[in-house]
Amino acid sequence: MRSRSDVLETAILGLLKESPLHGYELRKRLNLVLGSFRALSYGSLYPALKSLVTRGLIVGTDSAELNAAHLAPALSGKRSRIVYELTAEGKEHLQTLLAQAGPAAWEDENFDVRFALFGQTDADTRLRILEGRRSRLTERLEAVRESTNRSRARMDEYTWELQRHGLEQVEREVRWLDGLITAERDRRSRPH
Repeated sequence: MRSRSDVLETAILGLLKESPLHGYELRKRLNLVLGSFRALSYGSLYPALKSLVTRGLIVGTDSAELNAAHLAPALSGKRSRIVYELTAEGKEHLQTLLAQAGPAAWEDENFDVRFALFGQTDADTRLRILEGRRSRLTERLEAVRESTNRSRARMDEYTWELQRHGLEQVEREVRWLDGLITAERDRRSRPH
């Protein structure tokens, strides 16, 4: 299972593949990718960036140096920022990560980030991840239904409502995944 920092690094690399970004803009975009329920702190972002730089996967350039290199005047009164971009090794590493479709890719902690990067992921891998996620949720759904049915008589009305709400959320996600899987299969079967 991949750690939270691995998920963060994958998201950073995926966003930097689209374009170079400075830390503040990267943090804003990561909050969109990771979702509003997983707030990202600078305390986790900058150590991840430092690790990626140390490993040679990204490079940071002072924005003042970039302005000088492009002969653009520096913005007066603004302090320079470090602009991060992928290295060749970073692009290769990202492609390796995006080609992985095992259980870690469809677990709760990783799925949203992987899904957000589906535009950079090949069709076969996308389909394997969607099918894996659906399978995992279907297993979870059956286990929760079974448990709920066994203990229904001992639950108060609020606990029962919470269980029912959880079941409905998973059922909704399974239906959503079914639609995505059908669309992926249809896309693959169309002549190019």
